[in-house]
Formats: sequence, structure tokens, C-alpha cells
Amino acid sequence: MLTPLVLRRPDDDGFVLVEERVLQVFARHRQLFSSAPESGGILLGYRRCSHLHVTEATTPLDSDESSRICFFRSAAQHQKAALARWRESSGTMDYLGEWHTHPEHSPSPSTIDTHGWQRICNTRKMPMLFVIAGTQHRLWIGLGITTELRSIAELA
Repeated sequence: MLTPLVLRRPDDDGFVLVEERVLQVFARHRQLFSSAPESGGILLGYRRCSHLHVTEATTPLDSDESSRICFFRSAAQHQKAALARWRESSGTMDYLGEWHTHPEHSPSPSTIDTHGWQRICNTRKMPMLFVIAGTQHRLWIGLGITTELRSIAELA
């Protein structure tokens, strides 16, 4: 059984909380077989002062494109899900970041990942969270602040 993650933010006294059901989404989409494509989605939750509370993760959609070593998220469809949650929560649930899988035991961001994340951070102008799930329940978790991207956890 997975337990929620609580991680300290490296830039201030805030924390990142990732709920168990979000970790289960990552676990269900791990690339366990050589034919399994990368998967991904967006992270949704709450910004409370300097804390990020991840309560949901969208899952791959038919409009996404993926192969063994790449994942391109259909922005419009995932944004539709985020907007629905925002409306249901009276404007309190927010887009917190992105997640995807890598077909490696100990995942780490590629150059394509970091460039894409930097674009998101430049657009959003607030701390954003990025997660890569590896094949063996390992996670790489990073926090993007403006143009800076910091690894905050590499968990097994």
C-alpha cells in the first residue's frame, strides 16, 4: 500500500503533499513491458500559502500521442478536465504541474522535459511541480520556479 508523500520545498519553508491516489495513478501507468508506451497527464490540487497539495492526476487520453520513449499531452483535453475541477471547487483547485513515465529504473528528466517545463514555469510565474515515474516505483520529483528547476526528491 502506498502512503502519501510529504516533501519539503527547497526554496522556502513550504511543503509538497502528494496524495495516495495520485501515487496510484503513477504506479498503474509504469512502463513494465518493452511494448508499454510512456504515459502522462497533469497534476491538480491546491496552493495553500507556500504549500502544494496534489490531490489528482489526469490519466492518458485518446487524444494524447505516445511511444516507448515519448509522450505528447493533448493540451486541450487535459485543460478541459482542469477547468471542470476548477469550476467544481469554486476556483480553488489549480493546475500544479505535469507528470509522465520513463522506461527506466531510476528516471531523470531529459532535455526535452526540462525545456518544456521551463516554458510552463515562465508562463505560469508560480511554483510548478513535475514528476517522472520510473519502472520500479521510483519517482523523480522536481519543483520549477521561474527559470530554475530543482530536484526535490528521487524516491524508491
